[in-house]
Amino acid sequence: MKLPFALPKLEYDYNELEPWISEEIMELHHKKHHTTYLDNLLREVKKLKESPENLIEWVHSSPALAFNGGGHLNHTLFWASLLPSHRGGGLLRRGPLQEAIFDTFGSLEQLIDKMKVQAANLQGSGWCWLGQNENGFFITTTPNQTALSLHQGIPLLGIDLWEHAYYLQYKNMKMKYFEAIWNVINWEEIEKRFLTQKGVS
Repeated sequence: MKLPFALPKLEYDYNELEPWISEEIMELHHKKHHTTYLDNLLREVKKLKESPENLIEWVHSSPALAFNGGGHLNHTLFWASLLPSHRGGGLLRRGPLQEAIFDTFGSLEQLIDKMKVQAANLQGSGWCWLGQNENGFFITTTPNQTALSLHQGIPLLGIDLWEHAYYLQYKNMKMKYFEAIWNVINWEEIEKRFLTQKGVS
């Protein structure tokens, strides 16, 4: 997964994910938090003898790269995984991804329930993932800004469980935020990742 070392431009305005994610949270999260990870990542990259072309291959090579590179990698994936509900966010349309989810989990609701259990059990900050490997789907969590390792599989969807993603709106009710975010998930984008991993163009 090649990524530009730049803050990604969002395909929606900060207020378009309301009421599920507030404009204030989105602006702070994107402009401030992601920018901090990116600035620190660029500082670490300058210390290297050669610049990484593929961040995911470098991101576990040192604690500073793991944290800041993971922060950039995870958030870049996260922003593209969101879509305003009035533009189809939250809607899993009939297609290969829906079929695979139904075959594996029984329904979208059952997938969400399984991810919710993992998210609730995560202590401290981190991410909850729906990933894909040669064995099919898997659900896991990673602490802090740890990105999924290549040996684990390909991330299809990552839910940010850091307090900065929800606290201004949901206070200490992390799971209320987790339940709400499904209303703005960009399933079309996730299906593209799913088909790419399966080698379907």
